[in-house]
Amino acid sequence: MRMLKETFSVPRADMASAEAFASVGNVGIGFDILGHCVAGAGDRADVRRIDEPVVRIASIDGVVLDLPLRAEDNTAGAALISLRRALDLPFGFELTLHKGIALGSGMGGSAASCVAALVAANELLDEPLSREALYPYALDGEAVASGSRHGDNLGPMLLGGLVLSTHDRLVRIPVPAEWHCALVHPHYVLETRRARAALAGSYELGNFVAQSANLALVLAGCYRGEAALVREGLSDVLVEPRRAPLIPGFAQVKQAALDHGAMGASISGAGPSVFGWFEDAGSAERASLAMASAFADAGYASDRLVAPVDGPAARVG
Repeated sequence: MRMLKETFSVPRADMASAEAFASVGNVGIGFDILGHCVAGAGDRADVRRIDEPVVRIASIDGVVLDLPLRAEDNTAGAALISLRRALDLPFGFELTLHKGIALGSGMGGSAASCVAALVAANELLDEPLSREALYPYALDGEAVASGSRHGDNLGPMLLGGLVLSTHDRLVRIPVPAEWHCALVHPHYVLETRRARAALAGSYELGNFVAQSANLALVLAGCYRGEAALVREGLSDVLVEPRRAPLIPGFAQVKQAALDHGAMGASISGAGPSVFGWFEDAGSAERASLAMASAFADAGYASDRLVAPVDGPAARVG
């Protein structure tokens, strides 16, 4: 007797969720191009596929509530609009955001919403894209928040680990698993646009040369697993001197990190959060306490995160 083979199709999901974690943008020496994620805080996006060919934001909750509900004015909404237009999708998305990262914190809050929304929406496509292919749409979303297309936060959120992000390419940099980051966020808001305005003006060519050398040393140290090279190079001579005056107690917080064995310490993203890199978790934990104490001396309570430098990418579910 002839048997008929039955075929079954898996029904396409109409809803997906994703979380993107906090990040250290710039890593001191890689302005707008280098960053890594720090587990422990993140933004979550719930995305529903809808028949209408539009993007709409249903609600926003969490640590930040005063955000645009108009999709075009929201980083996550703008990213999904860019995705829809580029792929000429016949359907749309409804988005709910759960904010776990404060804006103006220097921890990639706008980028996290953007990446979480894209990663979730990607699960609803008939033919999902690679993480790298989502990058241009993430840049479009980030531009809404900061006024510029920079990927230092987006790259690591999409790929995980330490990532070098150019205008059209993401390169993951190997980092020893035992290296840890201490990230301390004072309860003080520093708007990204204000922090970027502080960078206006001319720079000495010699400082560009020194910064390039420092970036090269850090990247070489990561590839070779040599902390001594990172210690020599993890020093920002371009951006930090101009932004440090915007952060109360910065010099003391940085010194606390260095006193506790940091390979280097600087401003996370646009600030006011401060990070340090350490060769092990114990040193990072002890340093984070000292850094928080220094912020307290400056009059600000703070939150601490200690996690591997080789942090996780955005995850679905």
